[in-house]
Amino acid sequence: MTRAGFVAVIGAPNAGKSTLVNAMVGSKVTIVTRKVQTTRFPVRGVALEGDCQMVLVDTPGIFTPRRRLDRAMIRSAWANAQGADAIVHLIDASAQLAVADGNANGADRAAARDVASIIEGLRTTPGQAILALNKIDLIRRDRLLALTATLTQTQVYGEVFMISAAKGSGVQDLKRHLASQMPEGPWLYPAEQSADTPVRLLAAEITREKIYLRVHEELPYAASVETTAFEERDDGSAGIEQTILVERDGQRGIVLGKGGQTLKWIGEAARMELAEVLDRKVHLFLHVKVKQTWAEDRGFYQDVGLDFDV
Repeated sequence: MTRAGFVAVIGAPNAGKSTLVNAMVGSKVTIVTRKVQTTRFPVRGVALEGDCQMVLVDTPGIFTPRRRLDRAMIRSAWANAQGADAIVHLIDASAQLAVADGNANGADRAAARDVASIIEGLRTTPGQAILALNKIDLIRRDRLLALTATLTQTQVYGEVFMISAAKGSGVQDLKRHLASQMPEGPWLYPAEQSADTPVRLLAAEITREKIYLRVHEELPYAASVETTAFEERDDGSAGIEQTILVERDGQRGIVLGKGGQTLKWIGEAARMELAEVLDRKVHLFLHVKVKQTWAEDRGFYQDVGLDFDV
């Protein structure tokens, strides 16, 4: 008898959700950057553990919303949690302890507030979540145990795992436990499939990752990428055209860089990864366009599966 089910991975921005999903799947299915709120829509990675197939849903970070896109992302995260067979609440343990010690920076304090908000949300979610304390390699064990005791007093967690998503510590134990929680039933995807993301959307996400990796400090959370054309060529290669959307002229200059060098780097890095993912030669053509209202475009929300009317 096989097992199959859905696992929602929720948490504050930058808790390490995408890194954890990639680690459990065993390959890269969702983009990872230092920038908060990188994940904008649920990304499904398919992980195998013995006779069990788990669909791991990397959800957008849950935080205090300020605009329509924020609200849509948060609604999507909670909707996926409500419908999952198991929920993993991933917490950056180092940020929580920094707040407790009184030496937290702004990002740590924001993360702690988001964690408190998520705990309140879990109180109205059926069943108990699994608590995963991340980045344990940075913290003494006695401090982790004290933090665990504080968090489990909320009574929203059934089990606790201590992990380092980046280094792999504890990830396999968590994966095995999740597999045991999945219901009996047929697998939902072919055994060789590791992700459920349309190729045009995956290509756009890879390019967006490269943008943030290159201009993390200069470019605010105000860029999007659209795959406007995807062509299967006669020689077996792929021709991909994409438009990078920014909100202001100054941001366009940042993406282009002096003499177009920044855009050239982004394009080359994205092309190399796309060629590896698609297992073929890729011709990538990038254009940068100013569109102040891209985050208010109903079509964008439909393309990525978010609710525009939130």
